[in-house]
Amino acid sequence: MDLRAYIREIPDFPKPGISFKDVTTLFKEREALKSVVDQLAEHFADLKPDMIVGVESRGFILGAPLAYKMGTGFVLVRKPGKLPAECVRVEYSLEYGTDALEIHTDALHPGQKVLIVDDLLATGGTVSATSELVTKLGAEIIGYGFVIELTPLGGRKKLGNARVVSLVQYDED
Repeated sequence: MDLRAYIREIPDFPKPGISFKDVTTLFKEREALKSVVDQLAEHFADLKPDMIVGVESRGFILGAPLAYKMGTGFVLVRKPGKLPAECVRVEYSLEYGTDALEIHTDALHPGQKVLIVDDLLATGGTVSATSELVTKLGAEIIGYGFVIELTPLGGRKKLGNARVVSLVQYDED
């Protein structure tokens, strides 16, 4: 299946010169969504993850059905103030400022094998912060799964030696 055909591109959003890759058009098509989940499950089946971690918010859309398909649990990584129990927090740099992500302190346990999923890999800032949260809880990152990768932005370089799978690559940002 040509997943690229289901991804809407919006020129000059959120600012001039950026071509935004909108996965909501892919998610609404059941066969395309099923293909994404099936492909990611196939790419990581041999690693046998114990837990899927989804990054707010589109990582939730991918992570929950992937966890179901792979027979694992699912953990949320959220923006600050959204999780009700005790959390671990990591701040990270953005182009213009900082942001933060949180995970419940009891969400993962030492030694668990974790697969992190999100819709897009660009500069790697968000997923690197997620990785830091996972490792602070003692879990082992075995892989990263994405629908889209903006290869010129070099995010893959921030992800270490774990397996990285992106189903659609764009050579321009």
